[in-house]
Amino acid sequence: MIKFEGIIKQFGVKGEKTNWTYILISFDKAEQLKPNIKVSFRVKGIINHIAISGKALIPYGDGNYLLVLNKPLIQKLRVSLNDKVQIALEEDKDFKIEIPEDLEMCLDDTENGKENFFKLAPSHRKYYINWINEAKTEPTRVKRLSQTVQAMELNMSYGDMVRFNREKK
Repeated sequence: MIKFEGIIKQFGVKGEKTNWTYILISFDKAEQLKPNIKVSFRVKGIINHIAISGKALIPYGDGNYLLVLNKPLIQKLRVSLNDKVQIALEEDKDFKIEIPEDLEMCLDDTENGKENFFKLAPSHRKYYINWINEAKTEPTRVKRLSQTVQAMELNMSYGDMVRFNREKK
């Protein structure tokens, strides 16, 4: 486990990263967590006495990584932009995304759907699963399941699927 101090930052208008709140993790720190890695990986640990797990460290293109903080976590931390936080991190080797039974059954009925789903980055699989699980009604869940199956048949990422369905309207 590595320990260090980080600063809460936020992107302005920056494509898909617009308004993301994050902590910049230096290449050196990421290298201590998982040597010789150049792709996203999961970490767990503590930020200001709040436990985290399954959080992705995302490569930022300059060798550094981003630890993106969602709104509920920011609220728990009670932090604002440019606040300093105490961080202790290690690789989360136990991280596993559970696929809902109904999604798995739907993907089993496709030719390449399940294979394409598991080719996705874990973060994209999680986007799909969370999107499906957040449906408030059964008709919405069924619609999201069918859109996910269609996206897997077309080998689409989560973002591609969202844009595709938006353009269909």
